[in-house]
Amino acid sequence: MPNYSLAIFDFDGTLADSFPWFIASLDQTADHFHLNRVDPAEIEALRELSSREALNHLGVPMLKLPAITLYMHRLFAEGMHDIRLFAGASDMLFALHDAGVKLALVSSNAEANVRHVLGDAAGLIDRYACGSSLWGKAQKFGAVLRALRQSPANAIAIGDEIRDIDAARQAGVAVGVTTFGYNSRKALERHAPDYLFGDYTAMTQAVVG
Repeated sequence: MPNYSLAIFDFDGTLADSFPWFIASLDQTADHFHLNRVDPAEIEALRELSSREALNHLGVPMLKLPAITLYMHRLFAEGMHDIRLFAGASDMLFALHDAGVKLALVSSNAEANVRHVLGDAAGLIDRYACGSSLWGKAQKFGAVLRALRQSPANAIAIGDEIRDIDAARQAGVAVGVTTFGYNSRKALERHAPDYLFGDYTAMTQAVVG
């Protein structure tokens, strides 16, 4: 039997190599909402911060955040033909599916965008929980667990950010994070996830055993 019967994935920075697109879109978003542009020299420093810390550092008004999120989702939809899964991500999803692991995807990105980039792997996902949520990722994790009738003890959430670790802890599930996504390895280590994944082979081994 697999180590975990359910794997809940983040999308951007975990399965999809969208960080370069994100950086390229920041100036357009800043101009649209009359915010300060990001100095390229700041980018590595931002990878050390949580999402909320990064927003505060950039001076993004919280009241504008829903509109900014919606705007960036539209930009993603326009540019998603240039966004690809990380090498090995699709093979990993197929391997977990073949091993009998249920798969879920929780993302603030739109489901249509996610499905497009996933391509043939989109049909492997048993449950999508996409789009913005007032209650955050932990609530979405709980909804996935209930919908798929899974115990938190048998589930693992896999993301690439500090907030993914926090949400997994709140939901009572194990958590693994990639070291090639948004937050740096050093920043992630400070929050003590159960697993740090440098590649998809290690991820598959941790989930399947």
